[in-house]
Amino acid sequence: MRNILKELRAQRGWSQVDLAAKLQVSRQTVNAIENGRYDPSLPLAFDIAILFEMPIEALFFKD
Repeated sequence: MRNILKELRAQRGWSQVDLAAKLQVSRQTVNAIENGRYDPSLPLAFDIAILFEMPIEALFFKD
């Protein structure tokens, strides 16, 4: 699944560590999501959407 997480994070000037702390996950998890190696669980996807104040379908795209 593709996503725009990296772009949104960069727009806010957050590092992967910053985003990971906000989501209460590891930096490795953020990196894996950004690079399409890991699809977040539904609860995590909702947390990401809430954090960025966007609907889930605006953040994640099916390949």
